[in-house]
Amino acid sequence: MSIRDWIHQQEIQGRATFTTEDVSKAFPGLSTQLVRNNLYRACTANIVSQPYKGFYVIIPPHYAAKGFVPPVYFIDQLMVHLKKSYYIGLISAAELLGAAHQRPQFFCVMTTLPQLHIQKQSTVDWTYRAAINGALLQTRNSETGTVLLSGPELTALDLVQYEQRIGGLSRAATIIEELSEQTNWKGVAQNGLIAQSTLATVQRLGYILEHVLQNQEQADTLYGELRLATPKLNRFPLSSRKSTDGAEIDKRWNIYINTEIEIDEV
Repeated sequence: MSIRDWIHQQEIQGRATFTTEDVSKAFPGLSTQLVRNNLYRACTANIVSQPYKGFYVIIPPHYAAKGFVPPVYFIDQLMVHLKKSYYIGLISAAELLGAAHQRPQFFCVMTTLPQLHIQKQSTVDWTYRAAINGALLQTRNSETGTVLLSGPELTALDLVQYEQRIGGLSRAATIIEELSEQTNWKGVAQNGLIAQSTLATVQRLGYILEHVLQNQEQADTLYGELRLATPKLNRFPLSSRKSTDGAEIDKRWNIYINTEIEIDEV
């Protein structure tokens, strides 16, 4: 049996991914270099793709013409292989939640430090945080099993906290407006959501809900939860990238209004 035959056999058995080590175990008589050479040729023939060093995805027929497999197809298996917690986040999570009117250019994945050694051609955009609270995640079916993604509330907070990675606060606010049909801020002081984010992020989101999106009900609920979580609100700029000189202050959210946020038409 050749390595290509072995790959085809894995596909028939319903297996979507494998590693270099899997092939070496199946072909103990081949040197590591020969295994790598065979897998390189399989990649150039669009039989498999290698989104991460030593990790391969079998390209199914419906993706063969493109020679590209979307990351949602293999991300869960990859993170199990890497033994790292993760979730699909930011605009990619919003898209899966039905709240991103523009398809993201990159597939956004949140994981924990230390950073991964990413291949330059990877279409996965990695963001790192200290820890991940699994209770704040949702599970969705994929072609190859299930994937984890941030729930609507965590997605909204992440969009504000990591706004520089998605194109700014205006884009974040536009997506949050679409997410607002799903977000429920009641109880977030107890379920770990505020602790998963930062107080600055929560205050900025509250300001956006109240003054940009005109969603007073959700703003009031979030404010009540925020005050349960902390007795005092420190003052933060709405935009961390701009000066606060001469900026007005929103006294409720204790935010310097140092940038203008505009909602895109959906």
